[in-house]
Amino acid sequence: MDYVSTRGLAPVTDSLHALLTGLAPDGGLYVPAAPLAPLPAGATYRDTLLAVLRRFFDDLPAETLAAAADASVARFDTPEAVPLRDRGEAIFLELFHGPTFAFKDCALTVLPHLLVAAAKALGRPGIRVLTATSGDTGSAAMAGFANVPGTRLDAFYPAAGISEIQRRQMVCCPGDNVRAIALRGNFDAAQSAVKAAFADHALRARIEADGTCLTSANSINIGRLFPQVAYYLHAAAKIAAPFDVVVPTGNFGNILAAWYARLLGAPIGRLAVASNRNRVVCDFIRTGAYDARRDFHVTNAPSMDILVSSNVERLLWLLTGGNAVKVRTWQAQLKAEGAFRLDGYPLHDLHAAFAASWATPEETEHAIADAWERFGYLLDPHTAIAWKTLRDLPPTGRPTLIAATASPWKFPRTVLRALAGATPDDDFDAAEALAAHTRLAPALTHLRDAPIRHTLTLDPADVPAFIAPAP
Repeated sequence: MDYVSTRGLAPVTDSLHALLTGLAPDGGLYVPAAPLAPLPAGATYRDTLLAVLRRFFDDLPAETLAAAADASVARFDTPEAVPLRDRGEAIFLELFHGPTFAFKDCALTVLPHLLVAAAKALGRPGIRVLTATSGDTGSAAMAGFANVPGTRLDAFYPAAGISEIQRRQMVCCPGDNVRAIALRGNFDAAQSAVKAAFADHALRARIEADGTCLTSANSINIGRLFPQVAYYLHAAAKIAAPFDVVVPTGNFGNILAAWYARLLGAPIGRLAVASNRNRVVCDFIRTGAYDARRDFHVTNAPSMDILVSSNVERLLWLLTGGNAVKVRTWQAQLKAEGAFRLDGYPLHDLHAAFAASWATPEETEHAIADAWERFGYLLDPHTAIAWKTLRDLPPTGRPTLIAATASPWKFPRTVLRALAGATPDDDFDAAEALAAHTRLAPALTHLRDAPIRHTLTLDPADVPAFIAPAP
C-alpha cells in the first residue's frame, strides 16, 4: 500500500518506510494514498486483525503478519481478546484485557513486530522509538517493546496528572531497552517535545548515523493507528446491524480508527466524541472551530487531558478529500495562532458524521455510579464519560457501541469515590477497598511492591540533548 503525507510535501512511500519514520518529513501524518475497498471481518478477532494487517502493511510477508497477530492475541487475558458486553442501553467493547489494562495494548502488542520486520526488510540494524504519553500509551509501549532485540524506547510522561498506577506501570517496567522519563508540564508539552525531536534534522542525523531508525509509538505512527481498526470491524461482525459508536477521545486516534472501519465497510452511523473538561475536540465537533487557546485542566480522566489532538489532522485530510493545501493552511494557523476554523463542505461532512459531549470531573464520577446502579457494570473514568455522552445525545434508534478503553482498576480512587464517597489517599489501598465494595479482585496491586527502575525528570527543553547529545 502506498502512503502520502497529509501535508502533501513528502514523497509517496510504502508501509515499511512509513512505519519506520512515524512522522512524514514535511511534518504531516501518513495516510493511505488510495481510497479503501471494503474489508470483510474474519471469524475471530485474530482473523480480523490479520486481515487488517494484510491490508495496511502488505509490504511485509504474510507469515510475518500472521505471527504478529498471533503474538498480540496471546498477550490478552481472555481468548476473545476484545469481548463485547451487552448491557441493554449500550454494548461495551472491552479493550482493556491486555498486559497494561488499556486499549493501547491492542496496537502496541503488534507494533514491535511490525517495526522489527520493517527494519529487517530495509537492512536497518536498530530502532529508536520515542513516545509521549498522557498515561496509558507509555506503559503499553514499554510493555510491548521491553527486551525486544534491536529496539530502544523512551516514554515521556507529564510529571503530574496521571494516576499512580499508570505511573508505576512505567517507572517499574523491566527491560533494559525501555525508559520512562517524567517531564515538567502537561501532555501537550511532552507531545510537542517529541514532535520537535522528529523535526530536528540534526538530531535525527545523529541518531540515524549508524543506520538506526527513529520512529514513534504514538498514534501518529500508522503501526499504532491501523491495528485499532480491527476491533471495530470485529464488533461490526458481532453486532450484525448498523450501530453508532461513542469513544473517549484524547489524541483522536481511537475514534479515527472507527472512521476507517466505516470506510472499510463497517455499518457505523454516528461517531460520538466523549471529552473531559479539556473539551477542545468536543467544541471542534460542535462548531467547526479548533481552538487550543484555553486553560489546561488536570482531571480524573488523565488520558484525555490533551489540547492538541494530533490525529485531527488525518480527519481534516479525509474531510477535504485529500486537499493537502487546506490541511497545511489549518495546521499553520494552529501553530501560529492556536486555532483554525472549518467552513463549507468539510464542516458539513463533519457535522453529518460526528457528535460530541463532555463531562466535568464531578459528572464523570456520577456517570460511574449511574452505570453501576443501572446495570452493575463498573466503568473507568474515560468510559464513564462515554456513557454520559450517550445519555446526552438524542437517540438514533440504532444500538450503540461504547469503547471501554481502560480497566477501572487503573483509577481506583476515582472509581471508589464515585461508588462510596471518601477514599484513601493511596491508589493501592483504594484498590483493595474497591475490591471489597464490588466483590471483584484487584488486578494491579502487585505494583505496590514492584521496584522502581526509572526516576528521571526533565524539562521539555532538555529532551533533544537527552535523546541524542550533541558531539
